[in-house]
Amino acid sequence: MKLTESQLADYDRDGYIVLPSLLSDDEVKKMKDELRRIQKIDTDHLVREKNGGVAKTIYKVHEKASPTASDVFHAAIRSPRLLEPAKQLLNDLELYVYHTKCNLKTAIDGSVWQWHQDFGTWHLDGVKNPDMTTALILLDEPTEMGGCLYFIPGSHKLGSLDPEFDETTGYRFYVVPKPTMLEILSTHPKAIPIIGKPGTVVFFDANIVHASGHNLSGEDRWQAYVVYNQVKNKPQQVQNPRADYVRSTNYIPLETTTDEILS
Repeated sequence: MKLTESQLADYDRDGYIVLPSLLSDDEVKKMKDELRRIQKIDTDHLVREKNGGVAKTIYKVHEKASPTASDVFHAAIRSPRLLEPAKQLLNDLELYVYHTKCNLKTAIDGSVWQWHQDFGTWHLDGVKNPDMTTALILLDEPTEMGGCLYFIPGSHKLGSLDPEFDETTGYRFYVVPKPTMLEILSTHPKAIPIIGKPGTVVFFDANIVHASGHNLSGEDRWQAYVVYNQVKNKPQQVQNPRADYVRSTNYIPLETTTDEILS
């Protein structure tokens, strides 16, 4: 799959593009079945909600040498539907996966993610440049009531903002400081809710400012993130680096395979 010049221009202007129906219903079902299976595994590759031990985040589903390994995710990240647009957006043929992360925002319990730039954390991981793109795969149909993601269009052009450490929501997280955030909200277009049918894929820039709210609905909101990075932009050495499942050390360039991702 190749993005059009118009799509590339939209991404450059807004910091994201939406690609509806990129995955089939059967492919989405297989991914969700796999995440249900993986939830039962006892591993530090899962982050669980405090109440009941329900998994809220699952990492590293794309690597076969992982306790959370999944064949369908392993195939999907190498498929032309995902890898070729990533190569275009980063203007580089040699990419690897920085990490995969599946967020399972459960009904009523799914928690807030405050306004942030992803690169705010990745830069602290030792990544020099924000030349990264994320493919967001919608596995359920997100709604505003269900705590969908919000993007501030064009906010990626602000560059990398100095992040502020915050743990008021119960997890370690680097956010855009409130005074900076208030200025951004007053000077940029209105935040856009990222919604769409399951199987929709949204590519977005590492510096776009985004957030998601509490899931107040009675429906789960599951989605998967595949972060592509340039091999030449791999992290430099830092003290006390985060675990491999969030900061991959597998820098072997990905090879495009096939769009047949169901085994």
